[in-house]
Amino acid sequence: MIGFIYFRLLGYIMPKGLKSTSSIIQISGEITESAANTFTDEKVDLQLNPLDNEVFVVLSVNLDVSAPDNAADKVTSTNFSISSTERTSVGSLANSNVIAHKRVQISNVGDTAAVLDEHMAGETPSALLDYVYIIATNDFYANITGDNNATAKKGIFRMYGYRAKADAATYAALVQSEVLSS
Repeated sequence: MIGFIYFRLLGYIMPKGLKSTSSIIQISGEITESAANTFTDEKVDLQLNPLDNEVFVVLSVNLDVSAPDNAADKVTSTNFSISSTERTSVGSLANSNVIAHKRVQISNVGDTAAVLDEHMAGETPSALLDYVYIIATNDFYANITGDNNATAKKGIFRMYGYRAKADAATYAALVQSEVLSS
């Protein structure tokens, strides 16, 4: 019971089958489209130790993207996601391997330009959640694409979490679930 209270005071509860091996760390990075309106992904190595069944427990993710172009008589957008496995598109939260997603869309019709949709599902979640995701494989991916933009767009992320060691059964289930979600 003391361990439960201790972790709750630090802001997180340890999931069953896991033992923390680090304090909370942050991982930051950025990705830029290889060309305007071109899906681009980048692998981010977590340097986990699979021999020790090490995983990364994601506590929160913050995402920021370049604003889409304000093009006359067009709808433009910037889409950005963080996923646990490699993707062929940015995806959305409807995909089980997408950890966080952000989309900004501008509609410029006639004399008026307006932000149609600013979707920020990747922002820090409710404090009631113990964790957002558990990454069991050695890396994750940053994915970005724009639509109807004249210039390449950039996505910036910051992920907070901690390393943990899983028992053998938990580790096997997490790896299988993550690999099958791609």
